[in-house]
Amino acid sequence: MGDTVNNEGAQKKNFFKGLKSEFVKIVWPDKETVTKQTIAVMSAAIALGLIIGILDLIIKFGLSFIL
Repeated sequence: MGDTVNNEGAQKKNFFKGLKSEFVKIVWPDKETVTKQTIAVMSAAIALGLIIGILDLIIKFGLSFIL
């Protein structure tokens, strides 16, 4: 039958070499950008939570009024 060659060692080396080269390409945001984006996300989450809460109260009041 045919002989098989075990390439696992070479594949692992190539994988980690490629992984390292991709990590070099990453551009991490600075502290100011992270702070601004965090504030934007938290503001949007709080606003959406308030909107959902108000809608829930309105629907609850409307259903109790009808029933």
